[in-house]
Amino acid sequence: MVFGGVLCERIQFNEESVWSGGFRNRNNPFAERELNKIRAFLSEGKIRAAEDLARYALSGTPEYQRAYQSLGDMHFRFHGIPEDFSGYERRLCLDEAIATTRFIPGGFLYEREIFASAPADVIVIRLSTSNPGGMSFDCRLVRNRLCETTGAIGTNGTFLSGANGGADGISFHWAEIAQSIGGEVEAIGEYLVFRRVRDAFIYTSAVTGFRSENTLEQCLGIIRNAEKASYASLRAEHIWDYKELESRISISLGSSGSDSAGDKLPTDERLAGMRDGKEDLGLIALYFRYGRYLLISCSRPGTLPANLQGIWCEHFLPPWDSKYTININTQMNYWPAEICALPECHVPLFDHIRRMHPRGIETASEMYASRGFVAHHNTDIWGDCAPQDTWTPSTYWMLGAAWLCLHIWERYEYTLDLGFLDEHYDLIKDACLFFMDFLIENERGELVVSPSVSPENTYVLHDGVQGALCEGCAMDGQILTELFTACEQACRLLCRDLDFAAEVAAMRCSLPPARVGENGGIMEWLVDREEAEPGHRHISHLFALFPGSGISPEDTPALAEAARRTLMMRLSHGGGHTGWSRAWIANLWARLGDGNEAYHHLNELLRHSTLPSLLDDHPPFQIDGNFGATAAIAHMLLHSTPNRLHFLHALPDAWKCGSITGLRAKGGLTVDMSWENGLITQACITASHEYEGLLVCNGMERQVKLSRGERYSL
Repeated sequence: MVFGGVLCERIQFNEESVWSGGFRNRNNPFAERELNKIRAFLSEGKIRAAEDLARYALSGTPEYQRAYQSLGDMHFRFHGIPEDFSGYERRLCLDEAIATTRFIPGGFLYEREIFASAPADVIVIRLSTSNPGGMSFDCRLVRNRLCETTGAIGTNGTFLSGANGGADGISFHWAEIAQSIGGEVEAIGEYLVFRRVRDAFIYTSAVTGFRSENTLEQCLGIIRNAEKASYASLRAEHIWDYKELESRISISLGSSGSDSAGDKLPTDERLAGMRDGKEDLGLIALYFRYGRYLLISCSRPGTLPANLQGIWCEHFLPPWDSKYTININTQMNYWPAEICALPECHVPLFDHIRRMHPRGIETASEMYASRGFVAHHNTDIWGDCAPQDTWTPSTYWMLGAAWLCLHIWERYEYTLDLGFLDEHYDLIKDACLFFMDFLIENERGELVVSPSVSPENTYVLHDGVQGALCEGCAMDGQILTELFTACEQACRLLCRDLDFAAEVAAMRCSLPPARVGENGGIMEWLVDREEAEPGHRHISHLFALFPGSGISPEDTPALAEAARRTLMMRLSHGGGHTGWSRAWIANLWARLGDGNEAYHHLNELLRHSTLPSLLDDHPPFQIDGNFGATAAIAHMLLHSTPNRLHFLHALPDAWKCGSITGLRAKGGLTVDMSWENGLITQACITASHEYEGLLVCNGMERQVKLSRGERYSL
């Protein structure tokens, strides 16, 4: 994170595996003993007794999982630069993923350029000046009191090291090494001291004990390799690596190459204009590109998945520990991955589900005496699956692993990669196995999760008692319907476990269906209940509309209308007041085919829940809103199922003309299209596999059958 100071500069660094400590078995040993008592209290309507006992017996011990942390700061202090300056500019180039700060004091240009190279595993900083006398400054790595050792590396480097969480915690080693053109650079104590240099180059990297047994040796190897390479070659390699992903999609939401008359304005001024009611289609397109840039930057094969604040977290004790919140936020981070042509960026999530798997098996067995794999509403770097917190509306929810495993099925639907499905099938199967053991029959004869909650909402009973714990909720049934369906289809596609597939299919028929309540909306719980917060940020009972598939205008129009009414009621009571929730709302309206409503909520997201850097503001800052809104833009333009492709599915009136290339669709398709006056003028589909399905375009339907590799133009 580049703060852009002049006389002083702060650059804040993260390393994704810097967490607060090692793994602990937090499974509550009293859960199995007390589970049936909690269920009995719920069935008898003794909500408070059930919630008290759940807090004692179902909470993790200790209560908290590990927390993500910032690595630290690099502080610069410049000497001899006049305080008066002109021409100040900060820029992030989305074509190259390079951040630049420049300004002109005393008539001379000073420029700083920084990029994070994935191929070299190093962050590179170049500082330069046109001043013939050069520039003088010092640079220091800072982690306040949260490090153990600092010092010099030879004559031109410094380091900082330590460990988090005691003997079993995560060790880390962070180092920098410098070069200069003109003048000199010298390591003194904790400082790099530059004197009269024209160009300065700093290479910095960090390694943790999560991945390496010798953090010092590996870290020094990385930065010394960078030192041997030229700045120009590192820069070119970085740009090539980034552009290979970034250039897969191009977007324009205007009738010409320039999407908006405001394209030359600084971002903060453009956001201010939107808050004043101005329309800025170019900023919407820029925001879409920025969302893809963020995902490319934080989630690559071999890395950890994006967490709550991602690699932009600046805190040592961040909000909600900046963990993986898996009752929507982590999943939302990956909504753009497939449709926005970044399937590689999805891989860290699958790797992390695999990391969670053995922990989730232990939690299922030790807490619930069940087979299979379970996770609650949070997990951490170690894949901890035990409950987190003691906050009833969120803690005692058991669908985290089930929802995550639906990303495996989504990946298959987009790619039709049977090898991938076969490799990850055991995760889907084990997520099903847990619920096959854990579900109980309610008085209607339906199979329900008990105890459960509807994240993170609460209800009010007729006697005024407020509660969260329940015998099943709408979201449980919707997620499990999708999971059981995916498992059954995977068995048949892979020709394995066919008896198990039949058992799963039979149980799916006994899950509670989506129901319409007395208010005309989708019921959030299995009985009509008054919400304590009618404008709640979570809209869990509309999971089946998006990201699920159980509710749709095409196949279930009555439920889709009830979902529309649910959204309107949420919004009429102040819903959408957090960034990520507003992004979810935009996706829900897109799925309903209402482009104007989806567009309205994208605008509201930018006006009220976006920081000048374009990062999402919950508040506080979270990264999920960026990713959710990026997905919403894509889904407004293209909706797909494995056998239906709908062009301009939710096009708002404001986007009369435009084009997009490189979007991906289910069934192994890539789509390019352009439109004028709201109608497709050109479209081309490329099939990576044999495809047979229905194309919906300009109000017409066409059945097509494509062969592998075929390009089909409308």
